[in-house]
Amino acid sequence: MYFYLSKTLGAFAVPSYFFLLIIVSGWALSWRSRFSRLGRRLTIAGVSMLALGALTPIGTALLVPLENRFPEWNENRGPPSGIVVLGGVVNTYISHWRNEISLDASANRLVAAVELYRRYPELRIVFSGGNSNLVFRGAAEANFAVPLLVGLGVARDHIAVDAAARNTFENAISARRVADPKPGERWLLVTSASHMPRAVGLFRAAGFPVEAYPVDFKTGGWRDLKALPSLSLHGLAQVDLAAHEWEGLVVDRITGRTNTLFPGPSDSAAGG
Repeated sequence: MYFYLSKTLGAFAVPSYFFLLIIVSGWALSWRSRFSRLGRRLTIAGVSMLALGALTPIGTALLVPLENRFPEWNENRGPPSGIVVLGGVVNTYISHWRNEISLDASANRLVAAVELYRRYPELRIVFSGGNSNLVFRGAAEANFAVPLLVGLGVARDHIAVDAAARNTFENAISARRVADPKPGERWLLVTSASHMPRAVGLFRAAGFPVEAYPVDFKTGGWRDLKALPSLSLHGLAQVDLAAHEWEGLVVDRITGRTNTLFPGPSDSAAGG
């Protein structure tokens, strides 16, 4: 039930959709003389918010605290026993109908997995990714990602698969079962830097202590606030991404899925 609610309600919680809803509502009301003034005000407000999100560094300001929450992984403590690579890297719909893998913007997670395997040939890899599409219930991400990893040189017997998880909460539970971590083992969690605080919090709550290995950064840090605004929708995409993660942190804490609102390295010795 949580999966379906998060998918349906989450779609309306995206700021860009909310801005457009205000604009469309204002435009519709402006045609009625009784509400024309309210309609014009709503339209102006919606357009203003859309412009602020797209043309100012608000998205960057929201993303940087998420991406900076966990530092670069410290390899001086010794080699890892294994890594968990979260899904969200394969477009299962296009991959299914085109009969070849179609990678999404978070493909750096797979690149990092290959790089780590080449550095640590004994590494165990758990790829956790099912099919998170609410409508298209075809093949899981793992069905496409595993052959790609093998083609890039990772031994198939070093890869374990969780093809059932559809969101990060399910990733944490299923990956722990598949990995079966033993006391003293070091497991890295490979996911996008902005997603890392929420993911680590859910893994800790599931009893799977992991060390953060953040990848797929979308900002260069606080210095990006000084950059000139881009005449594109890139800023709006950053606002949507950041809002998704911050909303997820709040919901996970309220529902008891995590033990702290903003998980970080200091919350646990296993935080990397």
